[in-house]
Amino acid sequence: MSSSHLSKKELTKLVKEKAKDGKITCAALRKITEEAGIAYKHAGKLANELKIKIRNCDLGCF
Repeated sequence: MSSSHLSKKELTKLVKEKAKDGKITCAALRKITEEAGIAYKHAGKLANELKIKIRNCDLGCF
């Protein structure tokens, strides 16, 4: 299966695996987003739904 065809369930699992103490770095979330082939805003929305805060975000992507 191509990473660009990840389901929301699979994306959720990846984000939760990378998040520590309810936080994920911007770089880690960007990498997941790019590998999954989805827009940053969708990953940001997913993180919000999961109550995961994005930290160390210098680019303002999320």
